[in-house]
Amino acid sequence: MLPQLLPARRDFPGDDPIFALNAEANARKAAGEDVINATVGALLDDHGQLVVLDTVMALYRELSPLEIAPYAPIAGDRAYLTALVQRYWPDLASFGVGCATPGGTGALALSIRNFLEPGEAVMTLAPYWGPYATICAEQGARLDTFPQPEAGHTFDPEQLRAIFEGQMHRQGRMLVWFNDPCHNPTGRSASPKGRALLMQALREAARHGPVTLLLDLAYLEYSADPAEVDHALRDYADFAREGEVLVGASLSTSKALTLYGARAGALVFPWSTDSSLQSALTMSCRGAFSNAPKAPQALVARLARDGKAQARLNDEHRHWSQILESRAKALSDALRGHKLRGLAWQGGFFVTLPAQDPTATAEALKAQGVFVVPLPEGLRVGLCGLRATDAARFAEAYARALPPAALS
Repeated sequence: MLPQLLPARRDFPGDDPIFALNAEANARKAAGEDVINATVGALLDDHGQLVVLDTVMALYRELSPLEIAPYAPIAGDRAYLTALVQRYWPDLASFGVGCATPGGTGALALSIRNFLEPGEAVMTLAPYWGPYATICAEQGARLDTFPQPEAGHTFDPEQLRAIFEGQMHRQGRMLVWFNDPCHNPTGRSASPKGRALLMQALREAARHGPVTLLLDLAYLEYSADPAEVDHALRDYADFAREGEVLVGASLSTSKALTLYGARAGALVFPWSTDSSLQSALTMSCRGAFSNAPKAPQALVARLARDGKAQARLNDEHRHWSQILESRAKALSDALRGHKLRGLAWQGGFFVTLPAQDPTATAEALKAQGVFVVPLPEGLRVGLCGLRATDAARFAEAYARALPPAALS
């Protein structure tokens, strides 16, 4: 062990747990085993090949050298930021306040740097995307949670109020990361009533100190009901305009445009014009990564000017959303065939299945050649990599992996 390495930095796993599981699944498949790999967080077709949206790649090939090679502005290209925001809130004339970041992960990290003191906690919904905890730890923050209601239910207002009041009492401010609609890892979205209850709890918390709500909008293009997504976005915009809570968004091109490796995202506050916030975000960019990649910013700006390309892209998104929906339905039907609970998928790449002992259940599945990601609350299953034709085998392996009491 290198003595130069700080003691607190010596006991990490060699790879991200999700990437490690994916690598193990791929190695067993390469050795000739019939493997179902539901760990991956990227959209695959039914042949196991990465889905790359044709419209996006056509635009990428049109980029000129000067749209690829130069530095982008430190805070990002304004046309890029405006185009990203207008994908979700087309009535807005500009992005408000914001900066380009290396993917949505960069946006989340910068939010901690600007809205929490060292050692304070981000609040998020549980279950949550595992790297949330890593992002917090690397920024010197903690991660606290409030529970997602059961499917068909909504938040308990008294419980939510107590959790938020406790957070405000402990640290005098609150940063909430809310991955909605199309939540990773459950594939569910808050209902209109659920959003209203969350917003009311945030209003009450804001009476005791500054509150920031950051919407993590990674999967909106892959929804069973785009109209419901639009409704949710309008609700969040109305809430932001009240001004009691600062509302922003972590945006990403990774899933929306299948530009995973381009590392292009943004941290935006579309309903703010605060110059001090803009200066703080610009300084954070300079100190953390200087600037985000130029090429994807140029591509997004091009896309915003090309109505025909946008229409083609919308058609691609609907096609792949329907594929995901068919996979969710196939798995739900297969689970019910074993007298297990079906799915409540509404959008995104994932669903979460219950398990009393997620780690043990994941190991039992792995022994049958089925790979999932264990979470404290259950098992994350990547519909993005699970073929509909794999549903029957998956459900059978899952039923075998559960204790007998879970099947009664």
